[in-house]
Amino acid sequence: MTMNETERSPQGFEEQLLRDLTAHVAHRGEAASEARPTGRRTRFLSGWRLAGAFGLAVTLTAGALVVQTIKLGDQPPPTASASEIFHLAADAARQQPELTARPDQYVFTEILATTRELPDSGPYLTIRNQLWQSAGGVAYTQGRYRPEADPNGWSGLRELRMNDAGDPEKKLDAFQPPAYHGGLPTDPDALLRYLRKHPVDLHLPEGADEEAVYGDESMAYTTARSMLRGYVPPRALAALYEVLAREPGAVVISGDVVDAAGRHGVAIRMPGVIGGNVDLIFDRDSHVYLGTRNSVIRGGKESLESAAALLRIAIVDRPGQLP
Repeated sequence: MTMNETERSPQGFEEQLLRDLTAHVAHRGEAASEARPTGRRTRFLSGWRLAGAFGLAVTLTAGALVVQTIKLGDQPPPTASASEIFHLAADAARQQPELTARPDQYVFTEILATTRELPDSGPYLTIRNQLWQSAGGVAYTQGRYRPEADPNGWSGLRELRMNDAGDPEKKLDAFQPPAYHGGLPTDPDALLRYLRKHPVDLHLPEGADEEAVYGDESMAYTTARSMLRGYVPPRALAALYEVLAREPGAVVISGDVVDAAGRHGVAIRMPGVIGGNVDLIFDRDSHVYLGTRNSVIRGGKESLESAAALLRIAIVDRPGQLP
């Protein structure tokens, strides 16, 4: 997102997700019209830079952000596979209390997000974001934010809309998807079938090959991860992790990982990303989901780009209301 620090939206990760995905999909759609390739399609780097989907390996010292470059070859091998970590996360999900929401209520999330103005340059900025997403997808998301170093620096509450894929300067009139995912199947096989039949709407630009994009094998896993930006009830969340455990190509990152909030975790690197990497982070002991981190690769060197750590989630009645 190309904004100065005072204008950065607390939902910037979601807006950037839409721009990056749709731009990449448009390019792939043009190629597909000339020759339909077989096999899996890849996802663009920023496919999981979400305001509600999280994490970065950073150290905060004396008010400054020190970035830790990822060095996979220097670390000991992981002690568990990605599938095993997802299964442990499913066990942890089943133990969580269940929240219920009406369509007219809101899913409140508080997120600690760290990002930089450009993917591989510029200073890092850590921002505390509060989002109110419509539980039933019947209203626009609203949010506010402040620099983490300024406890009294909250912005005003404002409406956040998705960008038009065909015109990045224009906002879509469509509401964001429902943030409360009630009624999902709790059996992994049934949930996978559901995800294949109900893919997340990417708001593809005109001319994109929708059949190729939405019909791709990886789309169900993309849809599953998109649900982590909102609230999924415990049993369905467990099934969602069991589905993600089946995605080929995911690997566990060796060594300790620290998320944007300073919590220690284990990271799973997701497959099929172009130009960098996207990692899901789970608590090292409890295996509760913490967030994500995103990195870019330039000149053969990998550097951390952005992060978001989920701090709390709740159901409230109106935007601006705190749990």
